[in-house]
Amino acid sequence: MIKVGCCGFPTSKKRYYEAFDLVELNSTFYNYPKTKLVEKWRTEALGGFEFTVKAHQDISHNHMLDLSEECIEAFERMKSICEILDSKILLVQTPSSFRPTPENMKRVRRFFSRIDRGRLMVVWETRGPDWDLPRMRNELGRCLKELNVPHVTDPFRSMPTYTGKTAYFRLHGLGARMYYYQYSDMELKELAAKVKPFEKKAEAVYVLFNNLSMFEDGLRFIQYLKTGTLPSVTGAVGLESVRVLIEHTRYPIPKGKLSKLFGWRLVDWKKGEQIRLDELLKKIPVKTYGSAYEVIEEIKRIM
Repeated sequence: MIKVGCCGFPTSKKRYYEAFDLVELNSTFYNYPKTKLVEKWRTEALGGFEFTVKAHQDISHNHMLDLSEECIEAFERMKSICEILDSKILLVQTPSSFRPTPENMKRVRRFFSRIDRGRLMVVWETRGPDWDLPRMRNELGRCLKELNVPHVTDPFRSMPTYTGKTAYFRLHGLGARMYYYQYSDMELKELAAKVKPFEKKAEAVYVLFNNLSMFEDGLRFIQYLKTGTLPSVTGAVGLESVRVLIEHTRYPIPKGKLSKLFGWRLVDWKKGEQIRLDELLKKIPVKTYGSAYEVIEEIKRIM
């Protein structure tokens, strides 16, 4: 079973609960919410809605998986939050500065083998290129299998070294700026091809979008899994698709700001063909535009 959701709420909770059955709570990485607030989150969600929880940075960044009294206390607080939410999964994400040194690998083994997980499945997202070196991946896979800790990755960058009964993926985008990304039809089809094989290995496969267009991408991916078809990104084609994308911003606007805001987004240029808006914007004059109409007129001139 493939479960799809977003990392955090990209829209109102009411709208989100109507669209998705899963969310990864990210606010818990920065703050410990009060019990009453956590209880409210649970009761306001629809029946069958699932929360996964991102562990507080005290565990991963401040104490770096060190089994100190403070780190254990932080873990217990996160476990209590998960219990209230009836969450099955707690995500630990270490920073890129936490490299696979012998000392850090000892910390990993001590931490995950000694914490009292209870009924929780604790999953771990590694950050940094050193974890993806072939020799390191082999060692990491053996270690995580022994500890039964599923490896969390972005499937477009690397595949997990171990999953067990839970496969957990987080997608951060593929653009030059992290998170500023929208997945194309081709990429969502590729994503499905990457994660579907894990349905045979795991009891549940989690796919969490963590990019600026995560709400739209998540919904499109769900439709593709259900129907094998993908809806249009804008509901229009060609110049009309451009207009839909840029018409609601505040004008006048310099071309550079327009590119920063929307250049990373997709337009349906032709039926079955998507391009990033920047492919068009880079060809028009550098100036301040007074309206979406002016932008579109310039694009017409280059066609």
